[in-house]
Amino acid sequence: MLIDFPETEVIAYYTLSAYTVEITELNSSLAKGLPRYPLLPATLLGRLAVDRDYRGQHLGELMLIDALKKALEATASVASLAVIAEAIDETAANFYRKYGFQECQDNSSKLYLPMKSINELCQSLNI
Repeated sequence: MLIDFPETEVIAYYTLSAYTVEITELNSSLAKGLPRYPLLPATLLGRLAVDRDYRGQHLGELMLIDALKKALEATASVASLAVIAEAIDETAANFYRKYGFQECQDNSSKLYLPMKSINELCQSLNI
């Protein structure tokens, strides 16, 4: 959560939760190296929102990077092969695509970013 200090107004937030993804939703290059279980562990980025009054200040990017970093850190304790995002519209889907998210098979509003890619992103940002 991002608060407008010294006020207590929430200006941006996200949620992360445990999730499962069907192996058939992933592209074949990622799926081929995974166990053949029908459901695999992932992390759901359930919400990512910025207050309208604060849009255009790159807070969405800041929140996304923070969420990805926290999801990656959690893999030390809880298995997760990717972060999954369900885009509310095409604008949101394009936002996620800009950061390397790929569409799930048969559902262009559901996107994923493998943990390997998240690790590379965090290393490139030195975070």
